[in-house]
Amino acid sequence: MAIKPAYIKKTANELLERYPDAFSTDFEHNKESVTALTNVQSKGVRNRIAGYVSRKRQSEAAAA
Repeated sequence: MAIKPAYIKKTANELLERYPDAFSTDFEHNKESVTALTNVQSKGVRNRIAGYVSRKRQSEAAAA
């Protein structure tokens, strides 16, 4: 698996800290949340952030 750029991780972690209830393990839901909560213009960057958030939520759910 490829290493994510630092700006993807930083943005995703900030969003998870500020809005923990806005995200779930569902990628489609997270795409909408990233669009609503940020001003990211690029669809690719938005999808990468949403994907990273989804993976983090899945790993948190598996650990619990």
